[in-house]
Amino acid sequence: MQAPSVGGVMLPRGQGETVRLSRGASLTDFAEKINANPASLVAVMMNLGEMVTATQSVSDETLEMLAGEMNYRVQIVSPEEEDRELLETFDIEFGEDEGGEEFLMPRPPVVTVMGHVDHGKTRLLDAIRKTNVVAGEAGGITQHIGAYQVGTEVNGEERKITFIDTPGHEAFTAMRARGAKSTDIAILVVAANDGVMPQTIEALNHAQAAGVPIVVAVNKIDVEGADPVKVRGQLTEFGLVAEEYGGDTMFVDISAKQGLHIDSLLEAVVLTADASLDLRANPEQDAQGIAIESHLDRGRGAVATVLVQRGTLRVGDTMVVGDAYGRVRAMLDDKGNNVEEAGPSTPVLVLGLTNVPGAGDNFLVVDEDRTARQIAEKRAARERNANFAKRVRRVSLEDLDSVLKAGLVQELNLIIKGDASGAVEALESSLLQLDVGEEVDIRVLHRGVGAVTESDINLAMGSDAIVIGYNVRAAGRAAQMAEREGVDVRYYSVIYQAIEEIEAALKGLLKPEYEEVELGTAEVREVFRSSKLGNIAGVLIRSGEVKRNTKARLLRDGKVIAESLTISGLRRFKDDVTEIREGFEGGINLGNFNDIKIDDVIATYEMREKPRA
Repeated sequence: MQAPSVGGVMLPRGQGETVRLSRGASLTDFAEKINANPASLVAVMMNLGEMVTATQSVSDETLEMLAGEMNYRVQIVSPEEEDRELLETFDIEFGEDEGGEEFLMPRPPVVTVMGHVDHGKTRLLDAIRKTNVVAGEAGGITQHIGAYQVGTEVNGEERKITFIDTPGHEAFTAMRARGAKSTDIAILVVAANDGVMPQTIEALNHAQAAGVPIVVAVNKIDVEGADPVKVRGQLTEFGLVAEEYGGDTMFVDISAKQGLHIDSLLEAVVLTADASLDLRANPEQDAQGIAIESHLDRGRGAVATVLVQRGTLRVGDTMVVGDAYGRVRAMLDDKGNNVEEAGPSTPVLVLGLTNVPGAGDNFLVVDEDRTARQIAEKRAARERNANFAKRVRRVSLEDLDSVLKAGLVQELNLIIKGDASGAVEALESSLLQLDVGEEVDIRVLHRGVGAVTESDINLAMGSDAIVIGYNVRAAGRAAQMAEREGVDVRYYSVIYQAIEEIEAALKGLLKPEYEEVELGTAEVREVFRSSKLGNIAGVLIRSGEVKRNTKARLLRDGKVIAESLTISGLRRFKDDVTEIREGFEGGINLGNFNDIKIDDVIATYEMREKPRA
């Protein structure tokens, strides 16, 4: 049914139907869904004040605005759903084991080691692997594969465990922020002489946010001043209660340096996996899994460490990893040996990909090279379109009320960093006591002392959290990272101000604050009459710079004569220009406003969002 829309453009009117579109879709994509002419949608957008071409990738908000104008509803398909739909077109199911229960076989647990700096993470990995990683870092393949497998005997049975050799919780969370589920169990390393430190809590919070079971390795029990009992007591405050205290977390006292009780730790990992998780996979299907890390090798091209999660990966298989694809030319294990196949929970280095995939990208094996190329190209195009569209805004305090009303979130996730632990605890306690009704919960994902770090931003990305800095600022590249990723970081120097703003945001009262910023002033030296444009002021720019299309006010003898004017025309000699700097002369046209006299001052300004203290 055709009906006139905005500006008299003829196009279909919806009946409230839902149109599903991918991130970064264009007006042409939308037009195809509703059987309309893309040019008519461009015209509608112009009437709505947006200049958009038919093939340009546009933001989710723009698509929703256009759909609302035409009585449609837009559903933006999530990247995971989009990928699943893409694979369905090739009759591929990702993330599920094929066949029934009889095809599932036990697989080794996948473990990540986390903890505070200098508490012995690398030395523990070194002790487990029985080779000196630290001494061998200079050469060889060990430092590049990023994962390895070890064996241990539990109840007379040989069991394997796979370790992901990441630099700690930063990489763990960076992968989780991309929606990757790579780890089954986390080993939290705590030094018995130091006890719980800021990064220990950070690592613990990261693991708990991902819902991963934790085994605690109390290291350095051979060092003077070691107090393993104190560590158990400290971690009880964070919800990790040792089995001997009636809890369900296994604590193992070890010395990575002396190699003490390493077998007990491995046994604890296996027992925790058996008790908490059902670790089974089908080894007979086509391989699927995740890329742990990748790099460009000068001699071998793009190489990627992949963790097989189900199926068996073999040399000669055609695989797709994110937007990379290729035939597996060779596979190497963590010792640098060539292997012909890798089963579930096995990490291998793969050679033969067209380009370098990203950490956290999913991989799958397909039957034909052509299918692999098509999937990779569609993924690359989709990612490109999404990047062309405006950056997705994550939850901020300003839009929290609308997001809550839309039902997009039911809880406000916070990360609190401060200059002292007492202040952080007081702020956390006060925030958790806020009474904001039953519709929404406040959840503190992480609290710590010190500057806001890249790790905090990573955690906020993965959990859509808001970061609060009390008497601290973002360190290093964390500020740029937060801006790039759209993470809302708030800085406060008064606890009550933070509490009031969070409460106001939850009640939908918080609005952005704007301040006026003066751009430049111009003194009127001459007034020219134009039958076409009205009065034009010949000016000398006294300070700053005057830009076209900015707001202006006219002052006469120090008093404001007119407000909310617009610099609609700006000329230098006979040329139209966008700006004139201090010390130069030019002509200014104030649109329909003609009451201009010599010696008047035109002051230009703009409204900028005010950063909160």
